[in-house]
Amino acid sequence: MFTWLKNRLQRNGLTAYVTHTECLHHNMGVGHPECPERLTAIRDQLMASQIFDSLQQVEAPEVSYEQLARVHPPRYVEYLESCSPSVGTFRVDPDTAMSPGTLKAARRAAGAVVKAVEMVAEDKAPNAFCAIRPPGHHAESDKAMGFCFFNNVAIGVTHALAHYRFERVAVIDFDVHHGNGTEEILHDDPRVMMVSIFQHPFYPYRGDEPMGPNMHNVPMKAGSGGREFREVVENIWLPQLHEFQPQILFISAGFDAHREEDMGSLGLTESDYEWVTRHLMQIADQYCAGRVVSVLEGGYDLSALGRSVAAHIRVLSDG
Repeated sequence: MFTWLKNRLQRNGLTAYVTHTECLHHNMGVGHPECPERLTAIRDQLMASQIFDSLQQVEAPEVSYEQLARVHPPRYVEYLESCSPSVGTFRVDPDTAMSPGTLKAARRAAGAVVKAVEMVAEDKAPNAFCAIRPPGHHAESDKAMGFCFFNNVAIGVTHALAHYRFERVAVIDFDVHHGNGTEEILHDDPRVMMVSIFQHPFYPYRGDEPMGPNMHNVPMKAGSGGREFREVVENIWLPQLHEFQPQILFISAGFDAHREEDMGSLGLTESDYEWVTRHLMQIADQYCAGRVVSVLEGGYDLSALGRSVAAHIRVLSDG
């Protein structure tokens, strides 16, 4: 208890809000739920909630080839480059399309997470939120899917391991869809532990059988709500995190488990996101010197997304 309070009091600086205007230039077509307006809705709600001005605004750099190569083989990156259209869209799967601005947006999205790692590892910010798109947690090492091209969180995790020599890194994923790409990339690394919830059976129709002992996946039935979610956090996530004692936390922050979302059938609310963020901050303060890198994944109802992200960032920025 006293260690947690001491670390909390020692944290200083403003939460980093890492983004780039090029993330708005990825467009998969009229009516697609993963749309540029998602980032606008988040910014508008943060401003309306008087949170935005209390954040440290940070421009995302482009990810480097070296940083990408820790996760995605060069042939995969070359494939995406060959698919990039000069006009219109090119579909890499039925749900996922590239536009002329997609690759630049994806490079900024991955670069944002690398920048966030740098900031929290070098004490330039106590924690960070990456307001980015396209999302990443479905992207496997050599496969784009589920609106995702590069696995932003996995790129951040491998950068933390390789560049800053962290020995224990935890990934928390509360998106309504299982982060299959993150699991596929990180399941054989004992330095990483992942805890997650997701609706099941549901896209991508996996995760119920973990790929490794460091993957603690908890499928949830359609209709599950805040009570069931909080039971999972208290009975499974927190004990695993306490046992692992991570040195930095990554959050795959998908907000499509919200009850107002058409994309899924779980029933979370802003209060649930606020509650889980507070518990994760306590873990971070106890073991990680407060280091948290939160990365936007899903969330497609614009009003629910804006309110949920505001609740999440309010806890990050308040400590």
